[in-house]
Amino acid sequence: MTDMTTSPEDGQEPQVSTRKAVRRGGGDPAARGRTTIADGVVEKIAGLAARDVLGVHAMGSGFARTFGAVRDRVPGGAKSVTRGVKAEVGEVQTALDLEIVVDYGVSITDVARAVRENVIAAVERMTGLEVVEVNIAVSDVKLPDEEEEEPEVPRIQ
Repeated sequence: MTDMTTSPEDGQEPQVSTRKAVRRGGGDPAARGRTTIADGVVEKIAGLAARDVLGVHAMGSGFARTFGAVRDRVPGGAKSVTRGVKAEVGEVQTALDLEIVVDYGVSITDVARAVRENVIAAVERMTGLEVVEVNIAVSDVKLPDEEEEEPEVPRIQ
């Protein structure tokens, strides 16, 4: 804010004095208040990140996938990206449990490592939470000649 003041006694030109605007509340605006992140948010991020890894065929146990396939066929139902993912979210940290099905022929240890890296990077980048652990349970291997449990529904164009 700028103030113009004159000094009539000495006949000089007006003097300019600058006053700094006072910030109310004090402190960084980003630190005012709390942000909470629901378990489901972290589960969605982790589920999408895990599915992006080559060698991950599906998420969840056989029962969860079968139940999910039925639910997905219900009109208005959407594919659950959280299937096979469980998150425990604290104030600054989170822990994740993932259940995956891998494609036959891939190295399970390499897929698990890639899933961990991708999930940790995505969750930490998007939420700011520290991922303390990502536990991975491989519940099945998808064989090349096995029928697909969730057949593709033809798209009408």
